[in-house]
Amino acid sequence: MTKKLVKKKKLKLLPCFIVLLLFGGLSFLVYFFLNLPIKNLIVKNTVYLNDDYVLELAGVKDYPSFWLLSTNEIEKKLETSPYILEADVERNFFHVLVISVTENKPLFINNTNHTVVFADKEEVKIDEEIDLFRVPRLINYVPDNKYKTFVKGMANIKKDILGKISDIEYQPNDYDKDRFLLYMDDGNMVYLTLTKFDMINYYNDVLSQLENKKGILYLDNGNHFQIME
Repeated sequence: MTKKLVKKKKLKLLPCFIVLLLFGGLSFLVYFFLNLPIKNLIVKNTVYLNDDYVLELAGVKDYPSFWLLSTNEIEKKLETSPYILEADVERNFFHVLVISVTENKPLFINNTNHTVVFADKEEVKIDEEIDLFRVPRLINYVPDNKYKTFVKGMANIKKDILGKISDIEYQPNDYDKDRFLLYMDDGNMVYLTLTKFDMINYYNDVLSQLENKKGILYLDNGNHFQIME
């Protein structure tokens, strides 16, 4: 009886090694690509907030992976801030992350209850983040029946004019219970009444006619200027 010879198949190691090498190389390239960090961060449309606050809240100050981060999650983080109404985060070419925000316009600091008052009437307790804003301070109490109208009037003040107001004082007299006194950064003072609060938007036009003189501008009644001695 003859025995059948069984040929043993030789395992071809070289092709297997090449396949493993290619797979390992591809895995490394994928890992390397996915973990490439953000190269540049751009914050757009901010007027009151500084970039550091936005980037810190977004959690990207340490330049994490460009591809592994979630733009939706970053937007949700940003929109938890009372200072931000809406956020949009986009990836751009060359690993640039662009963060666009729509701010909630801060109007003034209410010293009587230590809050920042916003255009949407939201009030946020003052904390260390208050340095983010350059807004005037309301230095005394305003009666409730005047306060809502006052906030509405402040919301209609132009941004560039709002930035020139240092302090605001409710200062009624026997003739006008709606009167306020605004202390300007340039040393002038302006009287306003609630029915004419938008008159302060013409402050720059009036200022150009004062020939660098300092005084009190009465926009509440009569529209005249009293020079300080």
